[in-house]
Amino acid sequence: MKNKSYFEEREIACIERLNAIVEKLPYYVQDFFIGVELRTSPLTRLNYGYDLRVFFDFLSKKVFRDKNIDQIKLSDLAALDASDIEYFLSYLSHYNINGKYERCTETGKARKLSTLRAFYKYFFNKNLLPANTPTKVTMPKIHEKEIVRLDTNDKIDEIGDMLYTVESGQGLTKRQKDFHNVTRLRDTAIITLFLGTGIRISELVGLNVDDVDFNTNSFVVTRKGGNRATLYFNEEVASALSVYVETVRKDKKTALENEKALFLSLQDRRISTRTVQELVKKYARIVSPLKKITPHKLRSTFGTSLYKKTGDIYVVADCLGHKDVNTTKKHYAAITEDIRKKAAQAISLKPDDGE
Repeated sequence: MKNKSYFEEREIACIERLNAIVEKLPYYVQDFFIGVELRTSPLTRLNYGYDLRVFFDFLSKKVFRDKNIDQIKLSDLAALDASDIEYFLSYLSHYNINGKYERCTETGKARKLSTLRAFYKYFFNKNLLPANTPTKVTMPKIHEKEIVRLDTNDKIDEIGDMLYTVESGQGLTKRQKDFHNVTRLRDTAIITLFLGTGIRISELVGLNVDDVDFNTNSFVVTRKGGNRATLYFNEEVASALSVYVETVRKDKKTALENEKALFLSLQDRRISTRTVQELVKKYARIVSPLKKITPHKLRSTFGTSLYKKTGDIYVVADCLGHKDVNTTKKHYAAITEDIRKKAAQAISLKPDDGE
């Protein structure tokens, strides 16, 4: 896999994991995955696989107790009604799979119901099932969550505090400071890139050195679905990135020859999403201990800041790579209230004293 890109390797890994799951499911499940292959990504299909594994495990334990998973036929699925699907959703609140107890959130239940709808639809369209039974079940109500982000206003500056903490290491334990002496420039570049561009964690981890162009202050990312897009960054991001590239990254000659990744681990290999998640959590605990700040929350911080500056939801959607602007509206519409308040204060009904 050495000659393959990060995203190609990730797709191969997804396909291998999916194949391992499908081998333990009824034979006709493979037909479904072949049927949806051209319009879905490997990651989407893998998530379908995880959901169907739980569904068939449920059927063998709770509905067709005399059958193993691989013995469940399409005719058995045809015999299910809406109440069986509702029973499945209830079961997801606390279930056991492979000896491990899991608890599914309402969002997770909604995703699994969507998977079942797609699964049934495929065989219904092939005239192999009499109805798409899961469509008769109402989607679980998902409560909107408050946007968690770093805040900057007249009283606090969590964004500035975050950047200062990453650069200085203030608040870290002695052991953490030992690592910080080695990773400071890398971590500063990563956090600055998150806050300055709203990049996704998968996009950041997948960046290669030659994806960045300091002449135009831009870089190319691979978006969801595999599309490539050019994003631009400001001088603050350019400074943090260039310092990292010109010092730390260039010093790793062996890594440069064998590893194209922009951000490297301490083992001089492409940094993992887990490592990025942990380093964000490490610094965020110091800056805002009551908030659960993740890389995605730094993305929300960027989106919030951009929306407050521009008031243009379409610009925010484009920069964040949202295909549907309604996705952006759902997450950032609440901020419109702040803009309205500022607009109200901007209007003066009386002439200035000087007029």
